[in-house]
Amino acid sequence: MLRLRECFVSRLLSSPSTPTYAIFPLRRLLSAAAPHISPNPGGFAVEDYLVDTCGLTRPQALKASTKLSHLKSPANPDAVLAFLAGLGLSGADVAPVVAKDPQILCAKVDKTLAPVVDGLTGLGLSRSDIARLVSLAHASFRCRSIVPKLHYYLPLLGSFHNFLRLLKRSSHLLSSDLDKLVKPNVAFLRECGLGDCDIAKLCIREPRILAINPERIRAMAACAERLGVRRGSGMFRQGLQAVAFLSEEKVAAKLDYLKNTFRWSDAQVSIAVHKYPNLLGKSKESLKRRSKFLVSKVGVEPVYIAHRPTLLSYSMEGRLRPRYYVIKFLKENGLLDGDLSFFTAVKMTEKVFMEKLISPHKEAAPHLAEDYATACKGEVPANFRLR
Repeated sequence: MLRLRECFVSRLLSSPSTPTYAIFPLRRLLSAAAPHISPNPGGFAVEDYLVDTCGLTRPQALKASTKLSHLKSPANPDAVLAFLAGLGLSGADVAPVVAKDPQILCAKVDKTLAPVVDGLTGLGLSRSDIARLVSLAHASFRCRSIVPKLHYYLPLLGSFHNFLRLLKRSSHLLSSDLDKLVKPNVAFLRECGLGDCDIAKLCIREPRILAINPERIRAMAACAERLGVRRGSGMFRQGLQAVAFLSEEKVAAKLDYLKNTFRWSDAQVSIAVHKYPNLLGKSKESLKRRSKFLVSKVGVEPVYIAHRPTLLSYSMEGRLRPRYYVIKFLKENGLLDGDLSFFTAVKMTEKVFMEKLISPHKEAAPHLAEDYATACKGEVPANFRLR
């Protein structure tokens, strides 16, 4: 009988088409059957249930069972699994959910899970949206507070898709206090000139930023301002993002590294960071490679880079190096009209670069497009071919 019930639940979980209306009758059926099942003479074998019915590995089940030792019957877990199946979660979906939050099996369907789903549906979420939320929200999904929190976050972040992107990186927003942390931080960011779109972009890059103590976010803003990135400017979001969760000592160390690597003065490093705050987020190895290539190979002056720091944002293999070889080839063969700067060539979109610097030379240099494509794969030819 036990195996029959487990097989039935497993099949139900593997079918995403199970209708929601079938859940509560099923719950009554399973509850009625439960008293007649005795899987273990000593009581309900939780660990075996987690393996056989929920699909957990034995080590996962051993860990999860410590939080479910009070369970005496499979009745409530069966009802929860049936409810999740009704939302469209398959057995493969349910296993990680239970492994992350074993206590979801103890949640009351009628008093907790069903009201949460009703509330989320009222916010416009579809059944598939809610199923994805179950997989990411963990323990927060069985808290009724998830509904008012999404009611606040969805308009702020612009879409449920953006909210899920953030949730995949961190679940802090669902466990954070809206009134004491999140709302004051949002209000402060708006005072700094950030619109909701900017706040959404900032959160997606730095998911914890709205959940920290308001004093910390004010300190981050002050740090960005000391670097010359003013509140209300178009670069303030990037400035805040660049210094987020960095101590003043680490910021100072990054500035020193930039000065030493690019042979910049204090004024030049200030100009570079002001124009491109994300420079502070680049790795030492990345900066070192670009400095060596741009200064030693291309022959760009350090002061030139300081005034055009976005040069350092482009891929070495995908853009800087292959475009340098194209320009060098065109100049050496007298095919370049006018005085095109390296920075101008690098800034061009791929489409514009092809139209202006590759396509016009099909006859004079029929292999140029092929050689450029090869260079973009990191396989730079020894020499671009004229014929």
